[in-house]
Amino acid sequence: MAHLTDAEWNEIFAEVTRRATVDSDFRSLALKDANAALRSVTNKPIPPDVSIRFVDNSGATKTIPLPATIAEIEELSELDLEHVAGGDLSVTWRR
Repeated sequence: MAHLTDAEWNEIFAEVTRRATVDSDFRSLALKDANAALRSVTNKPIPPDVSIRFVDNSGATKTIPLPATIAEIEELSELDLEHVAGGDLSVTWRR
């Protein structure tokens, strides 16, 4: 089974967010059964190894997801540092 791309996930989550904002029944569904809510906004299969949980962020407790970690970023080379210092923004990041 093909995995969804980040762009596909973002599109799906944007639609869930949109619908949960204006449709209280859909919001309840998303909070109760995330997979059912996802299936109602996309025909793309959700990978079985992915677990999604929606939370209601309207109360006093706020849930903030952290971004994925970056495995390793090399430091800028001397040449890249010179380019940045000189205002050249065409630095190439290497992993």
